[in-house]
Amino acid sequence: MPAGYIIASVSVTNPQQYEEYKRWSTEAIRTHGAEVCVRGGKVEVLEGDWNPQRTVILKFASFEAALAFHDSPEYRKARAAREGAAIMHMVCVEGV
Repeated sequence: MPAGYIIASVSVTNPQQYEEYKRWSTEAIRTHGAEVCVRGGKVEVLEGDWNPQRTVILKFASFEAALAFHDSPEYRKARAAREGAAIMHMVCVEGV
């Protein structure tokens, strides 16, 4: 079965409040058994005008599991904590 990935490009606008989001999202990630492939770290744009401040890639057992994580009560709590603290662009992708 193909894996599911959540890929996020984040621009943090309120670092102190974003720490609260990270706390709740970490708990949601743990609860849903996701593998953290990338969470922050160095970024260098190779092509185009994409310039994310922070990149996150999470791996799930399936595309459906990734979607279920995003809609879970645990992650909804994290999203509520993030409101006003960041500009988020997020996709769910089926992969290997």
